[in-house]
Amino acid sequence: MANQYPGPPPEQPPGPPGQNPYAAPEPGRPADAGYGYPQGGRPGEPGYGYPQAAPPPPAPGFPPPPAPVGFPAQQPPPVGGAALSLGDIAVSGDTIMTPAGSMPLRGAVWTVTDMSRTEEKIPAHAIVLAIVFFLFCLLGLLFLLMKERTTTGFVQVTVNSGGRHHSTMIPVQSREQVMFVMNQVNYARSLSV
Repeated sequence: MANQYPGPPPEQPPGPPGQNPYAAPEPGRPADAGYGYPQGGRPGEPGYGYPQAAPPPPAPGFPPPPAPVGFPAQQPPPVGGAALSLGDIAVSGDTIMTPAGSMPLRGAVWTVTDMSRTEEKIPAHAIVLAIVFFLFCLLGLLFLLMKERTTTGFVQVTVNSGGRHHSTMIPVQSREQVMFVMNQVNYARSLSV
């Protein structure tokens, strides 16, 4: 019962019975290309999809070859990362990068507008505790002094530079986040001088 298979016994690999299909080929006879190996071509040449030899690197002391005609030359990335990021506005080196394009950092005018609102209310659990403890002692009314503050909204950051304008809205959930965004804009202003 231990060696039962759910179907017929597995088929034998092709070839004469009793011969190992994984053995080395006979001398003087070429090996067949197996599964996953390139098909066709001359021996020693890679098949379709296989990596080719890399071109030789340029000799030391010579500049890299020019870019092909019709393609803009790729600029090297600025040293270091983004110094500041406000939503989809990033400051790196002496450039402000936005989805609308790059702007010069020098002379940029930054504007920040707080469009958030803060609501203050007595939470439901404070009202329940005030009612329960009012029955036992008058100190239960002190639970009504509990307040819950919630901030919702956006902070709008606008930058004008080099004849371009870009604005972004940054969502905030607390007064600390509003102050953080305003401090980042003040830092960006100090970089723009």
